[in-house]
Amino acid sequence: MQKEVLIVKNITREGPGLLEEILREQGIFYRIVDMDKGDNFPPMGGFGAVVVLGGPDSANDESIKMKEEILRIRETIAAGIPFLGICLGLQAMVKAAGGRVTKCPAPEIGFHDADGLLNSVELTQEGIADPMFTAMEKSFHVFHLHGETVELAEDMVLLASGKFCRNQVVRVGKTAYGLQCHFELTSEMLETWLREDPDLAAMEPQKLREDFRQIREEYTSVGRNLFRNFLITAGFF
Repeated sequence: MQKEVLIVKNITREGPGLLEEILREQGIFYRIVDMDKGDNFPPMGGFGAVVVLGGPDSANDESIKMKEEILRIRETIAAGIPFLGICLGLQAMVKAAGGRVTKCPAPEIGFHDADGLLNSVELTQEGIADPMFTAMEKSFHVFHLHGETVELAEDMVLLASGKFCRNQVVRVGKTAYGLQCHFELTSEMLETWLREDPDLAAMEPQKLREDFRQIREEYTSVGRNLFRNFLITAGFF
């Protein structure tokens, strides 16, 4: 029997987007649990990979939900099960593995940075050599929606860096990855976030739509390649 990919939502509006498109196209089984609706983060048995998505919580929260999430992520890493964390998922991964979650020097929201330039991240030498970024460019534009960042423990590897929040893509061990930036966004998801996310709702929606149109072709290609590479490293191809 083919193993499933477990996808964990921290808030209902933040779904797997481009990742789900690839899973459906390739006929890969997956299961989505929504902790925002009271679902539990299940034990790791039987899953071939685990993906934890973003949300408004802090990995520093003392809630039962966050404590359970960090415990399950720690179990996933210890078992060597391929893991991918996005935004809050990255922060929870870093905390579970012994790093720290702190306030960003400057909140990163949307497609432009504090200097008015398109948000981008750049691969480190370790990132260029990592299979997650096979056949990809050294730098690419991204979407951000976070006010916290991470401080890495000594055994963590920085794969991509940013201008304001430096630690953007991180690897723990050989099989656990975290992305501070969002690569899963689709046009449909953007519309949902514009309606429901308070930080984005305070911005000019038409400008955000135009920003996405400007980079969508590149952004979608990068996101699909990255998620495909993760599934390859996890043994689904």
